[in-house]
Amino acid sequence: MSKNESVDRTRGPKIQLATSLDKNDEVLVIGLVSPESSEPEDSTNPDSDAAPTLFIGDGLLDDAQASAISDALVAVGASGAHGDVSTVPAPESLGVDAVVAVGLGSSDDVENPEKLRQAAGIVARALNGREQVATTLAAGGIEPVAEGFFLGAYRFDEFRSAKTLPTKTPPTSVRLLVENTGKAATAQLEHAVAVADATAIARDFVNTPPSHLYPEEFAERARYLGSKVGLKVEILDDTELEKGGYGGIIGVGKGSSRLPRLVRLTHTGKKDAKKVALVGKGITFDTGGISIKPAANMDHMTSDMGGAAAVIAATILAARLDVDVSVTATVPMAENMPSGTAQRPGDVLTQYGGTTVEVLNTDAEGRLVLADAIVRACEDDPDYLIDTATLTGAQMVALGARTPGVMGTEAFRDRVAELSQEVGENAWPMPLAAELRADLKSRVADLANVTNHRNGGMLAAGLFLKEFVADGVQWAHIDVAGPAFNSGAPWGYTPKGGTGVPVRTIARVIEDIAENG
Repeated sequence: MSKNESVDRTRGPKIQLATSLDKNDEVLVIGLVSPESSEPEDSTNPDSDAAPTLFIGDGLLDDAQASAISDALVAVGASGAHGDVSTVPAPESLGVDAVVAVGLGSSDDVENPEKLRQAAGIVARALNGREQVATTLAAGGIEPVAEGFFLGAYRFDEFRSAKTLPTKTPPTSVRLLVENTGKAATAQLEHAVAVADATAIARDFVNTPPSHLYPEEFAERARYLGSKVGLKVEILDDTELEKGGYGGIIGVGKGSSRLPRLVRLTHTGKKDAKKVALVGKGITFDTGGISIKPAANMDHMTSDMGGAAAVIAATILAARLDVDVSVTATVPMAENMPSGTAQRPGDVLTQYGGTTVEVLNTDAEGRLVLADAIVRACEDDPDYLIDTATLTGAQMVALGARTPGVMGTEAFRDRVAELSQEVGENAWPMPLAAELRADLKSRVADLANVTNHRNGGMLAAGLFLKEFVADGVQWAHIDVAGPAFNSGAPWGYTPKGGTGVPVRTIARVIEDIAENG
């Protein structure tokens, strides 16, 4: 497979709308709603006679088919609990091999797009070995179900040889059974697939090992993908960065033989469109530099460019959707390595724009490259700026592995968090505690890159970045140290490895700005 074929690969199943089953459908996927009762305890009472309810939309099954499927599911103990998957033989008259039921939880859960998205992802992962499936789940919402199936079926097998490739793979075709396949439904499906594919692009970047994704290569892949959708692309190499005064990017990257880059991708909206700047941390591998990390789990640092992956993918998505917002991504890329040329603890560097920083810890490198990029991004006079990064272990300490922390100007911070929760990425607003700012004072420079304590580490990083945001710019910083990379078992529509967080958050914010200013 060539490099471009790898980048261009199909990242999820073909998803279509249909009004009836097809002769090539192997499986019918339905929803199952758990029994409800006015007595809450009855729902967990093993002696309850209540049966789960089929979620199949109108008109697809006749009464006899529905009754046979319901009886079979009861016989195998299907509960309707959210995420529970059960398989039963299909009635012969239905024309498919089997019926797979995924629990949707209560009737209230059916109204929750994220619950539907997760259920679709769970069942997509359970359908390995089936080529074409049909589902009634879209009766609850086309977009969340399409996203869930696409993202749940995502796989990354580029570096497996034939002897370890899985013999059973996810479906290549998913047909959403709906009553109407008109323009509105088609538009919803196309939007969902575009969002899911952009999320998968970010996952691919994160999952590509640092042996194959280093600053120069990362920049070229961004150029290739951006050019395909009509983005304006600019790449500064190490010589241009040094000449331009990008001291943070140069300082972090100078310990590696793989020299840094700065990528700029631009999608232009109509005249007078709002301007959104995106900045993402692109550390293609982070050893910690001279302040070297422990060996245990250092391989997870292949994900330290998750912020860069997200903003590149989100900008590509803005172009695909032709959103009426001018979006420019400014993406610093470097590899943080220890060597005889690496920066040392105690060094002072000059960031782009002139601020000097004492580097007390070379493992707090992300904020150094982001600072350069933020200053450059603000030179474009954006109305809004979103930066995102796998920035601090303190994010996971404070919020766990699945909840991004959002800091910034309060109104925009809260708007970003609310929209993130709508799309299921569940970012949470965090304060920028003013008292921590004094702890970033340096003995010899304008700023230190870390405080001398562990308290509020995520917030202190946000306060550091705030120093580089231009006055008047509405700004949000999203820390995705945990959420960008799933080191545990798959869950919902989230695989092990790169997750694509926060592509969907950024995309929703951009669309909201297009709609509401």
